[in-house]
Amino acid sequence: MDDIDKKLLNILQKEFPLTERPFAVIAEKCGLGEEEVINRVLKLKAKGIVRRIGAIFNGANLGRVSTLCAARVPQEKLGNFVGAVNAYSGVTHNYLRNNDYNVWFTVNAESRNEIARFLAQLKETTGVKDILEMQAVRTFKIDASFEM
Repeated sequence: MDDIDKKLLNILQKEFPLTERPFAVIAEKCGLGEEEVINRVLKLKAKGIVRRIGAIFNGANLGRVSTLCAARVPQEKLGNFVGAVNAYSGVTHNYLRNNDYNVWFTVNAESRNEIARFLAQLKETTGVKDILEMQAVRTFKIDASFEM
């Protein structure tokens, strides 16, 4: 990763332009062509340095609810369980952990009832019954950007 990639990562994290051609704006800031910026970002993504580029919305302000879940999934059911979790459009994160509760995921929905229905269906279809649901009781805002 060179200095230009580092500059791109700083812009992508903090200053992503909301315009019709954001990469052209970024290119101008970096003294590059738009195509070169796009190619560099694609390479950073291919290397796993950039996972995604997208907005983060405050779901509660949009009338949505979310919860963090932790599941105790036997190794032989892991693939099926993870596939079922990832197939649900309201799942925003899904992580494998080195813990008895080895699969952690967040679910976003229109209502608590919708989340309850999803979790009940997940338990029924996968046979995994030990799923903890941990609703947030307090919100902490964390700036997860990294100066390059």
